Amino acid sequence: MTSAEDRLAGKVAVVTGAGSGIGRAAALLFAQEGAKVVCADRSGEQHAVAKEIGADTAVAVDVDVSVAGNVRHMIDTAERHFGRLDVLFNNAGFGGPRKPLVEQDEDTFDDVIAVNLKGVFLGMKYGIAAMLRTGGGSVVNTASSAALVGWKKHSVYAAAKGGVVQMTKSAALDYATQNIRINAICPGMTWTGLAGATKEQPVPPADAVMKAQPMHRWGLPSELAAAVLFLASDASSFVTGVALPVDGGYVVG
Repeated sequence: MTSAEDRLAGKVAVVTGAGSGIGRAAALLFAQEGAKVVCADRSGEQHAVAKEIGADTAVAVDVDVSVAGNVRHMIDTAERHFGRLDVLFNNAGFGGPRKPLVEQDEDTFDDVIAVNLKGVFLGMKYGIAAMLRTGGGSVVNTASSAALVGWKKHSVYAAAKGGVVQMTKSAALDYATQNIRINAICPGMTWTGLAGATKEQPVPPADAVMKAQPMHRWGLPSELAAAVLFLASDASSFVTGVALPVDGGYVVG
C-alpha cells in the first residue's frame, strides 16, 4: 500500500503549461508524490521547473500544444525517458482578450480554440494511445468555471472550455472499459500570472478579496494541483467523466 506521500509512486506524468501557475504547482506536487514528470510548455520556464524537481525525476520539453508534431514529441519524450505514460495533465491554456463577442476577431477565435480546445484534443489523442500500450492511465484536463456558467466578455474562451468539458465526458465513455479515466477540473479565479501573481507576490495580498467567489478569496495554484492529484491518482479509481469545480463555491453561489 502506498503512503500519503507517494500517491503517484512508479507513475510517469506529462504536465502541459508546466512553466507557471497551476501547471507548475502540479508538476512539483506530482514529483513529491513519487512520479517522474515531463514538464511541457512553450514559455521556456518549464526548464527551471524541471531543474527544481531534479534531473533524475523530471525532463523539460518545448511544446506548442496546438501543433500535432510537438504533442507527439512530448508523449514520445515520456516514453523514451521514463518508459511509459500513466498520467496526462492537459493544462496549457490562455484567456484571450476580454471583449464582447462582436468585438472578438477571427484570429483571436482561432488562437483561443487552438490552444485551449485543440491542444486538449491532441494531448488526449496521442497520450491515450500511449496509455493503451501499457494498460491504462488517468487524464486530467483543465476546463474552467466559464465552461459551466456564462462569463461576460469571455464568449470565445468559455466556448473553448465548454468544449473541453464535453470532450472530457465523451472520451471518458470511449475508454471507460480500458482502464483509462478522463476527468476535468473547472477552476474559479486563481492567483496565477494572469491574475497578477509574480515571484515576489506568489500569494494574493492580504486585502485581495474576491467577492465573486463565496469563500471571498482567490484560489491558489497549490489548491488546484491538489484536486488534480486526486483525479490523477488511484484515490479516484471509480471516477471518470467528471468536470470538478474547484472555485470556492463560485458556480453554486
